[in-house]
Amino acid sequence: MASFDVVGVGNALVDIQARVDDSILPELGIDKGVMTLVDDARQAEVLGKLGGLPLNRCAGGSAANSIVALAEFGGKAAYVGKVGRDEVGKFFLDDMQSLGIDMKGQYAESPTGTCAVLITEDAQRTMLTNLGASATLTEEDIDRSVIKDAKYVYVEGYLLTGETTKAAAYKAMEVAQELGVKVALTASDPFLINMIRDEIWDLITGPVDLFFCNEVEAQSLTGESDPIACAAKIHEHAENVALTLGEKGSLVMHGGEAFPIEGLQVKAIDTTGAGDMYAGALLYGITNGLDWRQSGHLASHAASRVVSQMGARLEQKFGDDEIAKIISGAG
Repeated sequence: MASFDVVGVGNALVDIQARVDDSILPELGIDKGVMTLVDDARQAEVLGKLGGLPLNRCAGGSAANSIVALAEFGGKAAYVGKVGRDEVGKFFLDDMQSLGIDMKGQYAESPTGTCAVLITEDAQRTMLTNLGASATLTEEDIDRSVIKDAKYVYVEGYLLTGETTKAAAYKAMEVAQELGVKVALTASDPFLINMIRDEIWDLITGPVDLFFCNEVEAQSLTGESDPIACAAKIHEHAENVALTLGEKGSLVMHGGEAFPIEGLQVKAIDTTGAGDMYAGALLYGITNGLDWRQSGHLASHAASRVVSQMGARLEQKFGDDEIAKIISGAG
């Protein structure tokens, strides 16, 4: 029996979230609604600007957010990432371990990575990421014994942008394949698809059993405009596909079947981590006895709830009765 439902591999970052006025973005010369990589000096400048605002801090990074979601649903998880030997790194490790996540992070000499998440009134999130120690993750950090004890390995696409982190991602997928462990990959960002489209196709056709993407990423990857056509084209290569459509819901493809999942009408306050929450909830479902349709419904409810509040973690958790009701309503 597997010790872990999912082992996540990703950039270990501490998210620093703040609600800001639109005017601060042009003032800082920041493009709205995208993720931008920044160096230490630039991140310090941005965080300095946020000094007088209420800030929320939590362990983050794309895969970490999904692993947290899975753990908060009651799943068993481990996480592989690198942090610095500093207060921020200790905060990351303590935060993950407090949720029962088996933290396999290695210490690096660089400062811990951070992600400044600026949330505007329209619920758009603009992210400035300083990778710090997370960028020093290498294939040597991938532990076969941890993967051997998992049902799924979940890899964030952002790792494919760095030389050593890409090697770590490939090593994790290679070991998983050797050991008969399923592999899930998230597209992470449209810029990544545009940058390495052919490589993503190779991964989807090769080791990846479950591919997560949003509508824009799917359109960029396939060249199709209709979401159903996008999902079907990806499903020709990937065994399972989960394509999120924002307020319109999502599409789950499994075994040649398409499961349209309705969206829930909520007032969006902060879209940070919606895709990560969706992935975590769906992974929880498929590794804990739910079918793909039920898992998709649970994921849709979780994503809808997280966008109606601040931050990438649920303030109001799902109880067993609520989960049972969602599952029974999934048809």
